[in-house]
Amino acid sequence: MNRKPEPCYTCRNRRIQCDQSGVPCRKCQNAGLECLDQRPLRWVKGVAIRGKMQGRSFEKNEKDSSKLKSNNKVSAIQRSVTRAKPASVSPQPSLDFNDNERICKLFIVYDSDKNPFRSLIPMGIQNPVLLKALLALAARHHVNTGQSFENPELSTAPGFINAHRDALSLKHQAMEALSQSLRGSQSCNQDTTVASIFLLIFLDLIESGSDGWNFHLEGAKKLIASTYPQFENQAGINQGPGETLQEIRGFITRQIYLIETLGAAFSRPKLLTQSSLFDQEEMQLHETVEKSFLGCPEYILTAIQCFSSHRDSITASTPLDSTAVTSHLSDTESLLDLLQNFDDYTWASNVQSSRDSSPQDISNLCMLSQAYKIGALIYGRRILDALTQTESVQDHSVSELLGLINSLKDDPALFKCILWPVFVAGLECKWQAQRDFLIGCLERFWSLTSCLNGVNAAKILQEYWQQADLSHNPQSQWIFNIGNLGRDWLWI
Repeated sequence: MNRKPEPCYTCRNRRIQCDQSGVPCRKCQNAGLECLDQRPLRWVKGVAIRGKMQGRSFEKNEKDSSKLKSNNKVSAIQRSVTRAKPASVSPQPSLDFNDNERICKLFIVYDSDKNPFRSLIPMGIQNPVLLKALLALAARHHVNTGQSFENPELSTAPGFINAHRDALSLKHQAMEALSQSLRGSQSCNQDTTVASIFLLIFLDLIESGSDGWNFHLEGAKKLIASTYPQFENQAGINQGPGETLQEIRGFITRQIYLIETLGAAFSRPKLLTQSSLFDQEEMQLHETVEKSFLGCPEYILTAIQCFSSHRDSITASTPLDSTAVTSHLSDTESLLDLLQNFDDYTWASNVQSSRDSSPQDISNLCMLSQAYKIGALIYGRRILDALTQTESVQDHSVSELLGLINSLKDDPALFKCILWPVFVAGLECKWQAQRDFLIGCLERFWSLTSCLNGVNAAKILQEYWQQADLSHNPQSQWIFNIGNLGRDWLWI
């Protein structure tokens, strides 16, 4: 008699119920993970696997020395927060070097020595606000890691409950420190305050993807507008290994623009204020994949921002007259043509020029750009439909977008950047097989990022599909009503 396969080690280690469907099991296959039947052997470098000699070896080289310095900086941060915490606060979680490493790798396309997040860590040693924001971010990500896609917040394990409590404590400390900093009569370091707000936006992605990001975003934009002009002549101040203060400002400003642009597309019209902080042409000139959060070309972001502006005009309390409709119609059509002609391969080749990139790296980055471009084209055409009161068929574009998403599933660095195009595809797909594929993609996204906005994206899409199947609303209406599905969500 054939025995049913035992639950695999991978599922047991992830604390989820294995379906025992075979080797690999379906849950490992959907998550893109190796399905192991038993705990793998772990080879470690050094003379000991734990204790003071962990990772130490008798061979000294520059790389080991550099890593030791990074560990010392992280340890200094942990010692600082322990000294600074009030007696009433519960003990801090044990965050190790790997927690900070994961955060550095998560919010950048390709991790490297030029990763701006690595410059924020040593800056935190000198600033309590930034320090607490960094620790809150790492603590929440530590809580999420290893939880199930189906019910990531329902674990009753004592370790999970304690870690969850500690993460909430650190978030409370970070918010209190930020509030005190903003209430101060003089702020000695507005740059670290802006950086702290920026990190709290990412904390919202890890916690849920809703309710906090837009408030943090608006606050950061106001602080940038009031702070950065007075620092124009201080571009050469060194604030971290390999990064100047001006470079960190540039990185944060570009990512704030990205969050504002992609967030506005799926939120209520006019939820976010129009900002004049960002010079798109200047950002395109300094575009580099090594300092990019998502790898979406600035050119495409500009197009998406323009589309959202036209959508907001349509929803204005005063109806558009015929002249205004004609103007918006002409602008949208021209923008769609320009976007369609955007050369993804040339862009990918140029932004990869500073890296030792293989042809496959360039090809994959090109596909990521194409995924954002097709998502933006679908979005723009739905706005054109609203202006012309028609409904275009986008089945071909949706199929092409699904193909690109599927092609990137085996590239973890790029697949973690693809939530926005996945959500666009989800709003347009009509067939159950397409929907099942996208839910599998969102589970893969969760396994790579441990960001709860990916889990919530799956829930929101499933609610939307249920409503769409029962209603007879035009397909193009999602550009207006998606922001009314509960809270304000950020799908990045």
